[in-house]
Amino acid sequence: MQFDHIGLVVPNLASGVAYCRDVLGLSRFSTAVEDPLQRVWVQFVHDEHGLCYELVAPAGEDSPVTQVIKTRRNVINHLAYRVQSLQEGATRLREQRHLPLGPSQPAVAFGGAHVQFFLSPLGHIVELIEDVA
Repeated sequence: MQFDHIGLVVPNLASGVAYCRDVLGLSRFSTAVEDPLQRVWVQFVHDEHGLCYELVAPAGEDSPVTQVIKTRRNVINHLAYRVQSLQEGATRLREQRHLPLGPSQPAVAFGGAHVQFFLSPLGHIVELIEDVA
């Protein structure tokens, strides 16, 4: 697995961008995209050392991150990794007691590549992104 990004849940992308710009001093922002399958808006932010943050905002009340905003828990939401084979990566995580949080789905933010989320035994979320080369 290769580290890809840290997912941060924000109430809306504007507030996330303002925080990253004004507090963290970041200035490299991707274009915002809506993912209707994931029911979120996402935007990526890169620092000068190559660390990538994914700002994740709800795209409606039925978004899977709406509850995160309401409870202010799990705001630092997930660690994402790229894998050559999502099936093999998922099998490996399940063997290490990670619970799938749903089936894999294509993600707009990754050009339709499939992603899948897992709950780790330590309680944090791991996202696998299939690296379609």
